[in-house]
Amino acid sequence: MKIKTLKIKNFRSYKDEVTIEIGDLTAFVGKNDIGKSSILEVLDIFFNENRGVIKIDKEDINKTAVSEGDNEIIITVEFEELPTTIVIDSTNETTLQNEHLLNRNNNLEIIKKYPNAGKEKVFVKAFHPNNSHCRDLLKKTNTELRAIISNANIECENRTINAVMRTAIWNHYSETLQLEDIEIDVTKGDTKSIWDKLQEYLPLYSLFQSDRKNSDGDSEVQDPLQEAVKQILNNEELRTLLHRVATEVETKLREVASSTLEKLNELNSEIANSLNPIIPTSENLKWLDVFKKVSIAGDEDIPINKRGSGIKRLILLSFFRAEAERRRTERNSPSIVYAIEEPETSQHTEHQKKLMSALLTLSQAANTQILITTHSAVVVKELNFDHIRLISQNGINRTVEEITPNQLPYPSLNEVNYLAFNEVTEEYHNELYGYIEAEGWWPLFKAGKPTMNYSKIQRDGSTRLDQVILTEYIRHQIHHPENTNNTRFTYAQLSQSIIIMRSFIEAQP
Repeated sequence: MKIKTLKIKNFRSYKDEVTIEIGDLTAFVGKNDIGKSSILEVLDIFFNENRGVIKIDKEDINKTAVSEGDNEIIITVEFEELPTTIVIDSTNETTLQNEHLLNRNNNLEIIKKYPNAGKEKVFVKAFHPNNSHCRDLLKKTNTELRAIISNANIECENRTINAVMRTAIWNHYSETLQLEDIEIDVTKGDTKSIWDKLQEYLPLYSLFQSDRKNSDGDSEVQDPLQEAVKQILNNEELRTLLHRVATEVETKLREVASSTLEKLNELNSEIANSLNPIIPTSENLKWLDVFKKVSIAGDEDIPINKRGSGIKRLILLSFFRAEAERRRTERNSPSIVYAIEEPETSQHTEHQKKLMSALLTLSQAANTQILITTHSAVVVKELNFDHIRLISQNGINRTVEEITPNQLPYPSLNEVNYLAFNEVTEEYHNELYGYIEAEGWWPLFKAGKPTMNYSKIQRDGSTRLDQVILTEYIRHQIHHPENTNNTRFTYAQLSQSIIIMRSFIEAQP
């Protein structure tokens, strides 16, 4: 399965329901504290049910919603690329389509509701029969289904299999099913088995936070292999094997101790009788201590926790990916979602590019999705337009929009911020200027525009008065801040120059 859409309502800054399209790689951009991390965290709550990184609490309920008497958080995830068959009763295979468990788009839509941020209620939103003769069949027992078939004289090839009987009943009323959008509660009664089974098909969701511990005392920073030892030693099969080894060693030690005391007894029985062998049992052995010196060290055996923050984070991120993949394999989960907050943190430009290249490649693997948040223009430029989701604020509500090409032919965080928030920056001015220059349009752009004085510092230290257009005047000052011979351009002039460049680019064929 893969996530197709996410809907959020009443979670933190998301009051009114917002729908978010999710692809193989989806990057969320926007201002600080706009709600980027909330999207990744709400998915952690959805998939990991308070056993993951994030624990839902009452502070997560949108404050405006609470003041209006609505304290229910709702998270809805729509899935595509569904399993061809599924087991929801005993061991009998069926399909989500045959069970009318798909929505109007033929996708699986799961809704989780958290009244007062408490225990979740789970629903499947389905385009489902609502005819009084054949509604709620998923809630019926085997005996109840047989009774319906008998009373209506319905042909059924096998009255021992619930899925077969449901299909027979629905086929009998095929002309009058009265299909409607229905939320099927799968957390109570006989339908609970449906949710128990569906969970086995859901992707594994793994979240790597931007504020992940990064101190020398953090066990993962000390060395990811030490953390890996903990995870490995939790494996039940391995624990059984270690118990056998420890028991065998204990037996041998007791034999040696017994022989030793027997010989001692021949020499001095009083001393021999006062001694007893002390041998820890398997349960009391500290297996972690056996492997406490495992590590990954660099040049000159410098440990990870003494390396720079960029190297530590890069290794931790790699460990996160490796651990997520290991857990996916152990759980036999068919798909995985990596959610990474600000992968650019503490990484220089070249590492950012390489990291994004690796994530883009990873997102192309079967049954794999990547979700990231970012503030980095370098990261954004490595992406396609269809990867980017812009988060902005509309009054008290948040909007999440897909990005389409504008004036620049590549994704630009500066342009995204300009369009969404009217954020006028020197960086965006530089990008527009550079694009016009690269396209060979500069003479055309410059032609006919009014000029102004610019005092230029020459190589010998002398100054020369040049006539430049406004855009040049601003560009020179941005790139040569050491030249203080000119009046600094104003915010209004910077905004005007950006508007002029954008209009010019838009007018080009």
